[in-house]
Amino acid sequence: MATTVWQIDPAHSTIEFSVKHMMFTTVRGRFTKFTGTISADEQNPNNSSAAVEIDASSIDTGAADRDGHLKSGDFFDVEKYPTITFRSSRVTGAHAKTGDRFEVAGELTIRGKAIAVTLQASFEGIGKDPWGKQRAGFSAKTEIDRRQWGLEWNQTLETGGVLVGHEIKIQADIQAVKQE
Repeated sequence: MATTVWQIDPAHSTIEFSVKHMMFTTVRGRFTKFTGTISADEQNPNNSSAAVEIDASSIDTGAADRDGHLKSGDFFDVEKYPTITFRSSRVTGAHAKTGDRFEVAGELTIRGKAIAVTLQASFEGIGKDPWGKQRAGFSAKTEIDRRQWGLEWNQTLETGGVLVGHEIKIQADIQAVKQE
């Protein structure tokens, strides 16, 4: 079995999210510090796996006050829960051609609570960089309800609805380097 290990390159990868604010505006953010590996079974891609660890305090929405609130006990409680993790449990439909789509099921752990999620993923391609290293690209997305992880803080609006939406869209664009 030809299994290769790929290290996620955070300098060429993004893990981003978006949420509705006041029910009508989309606010976006990202995590700037994360690590991860992909173990790829080249003979049977469905036996591949992925693990990612995110520094929850690296959240960046472009607004320092909002970032501070998101780091607090109302949301991520980064002092008590410094990391967010994803560990795959199953890959379905994976192939090795650019543009192939597949699913990655696993557990997303936020605030110490692990819940099953499924990522809709795409293989974006592979190639050698100028230094001779093999690199591969993947994208993945999912939607979660933040309340499942205990991120329930909100405010009711005068006009009806809530300040912060419950549904969070997550998008990851990953470049990984093959380890020798």
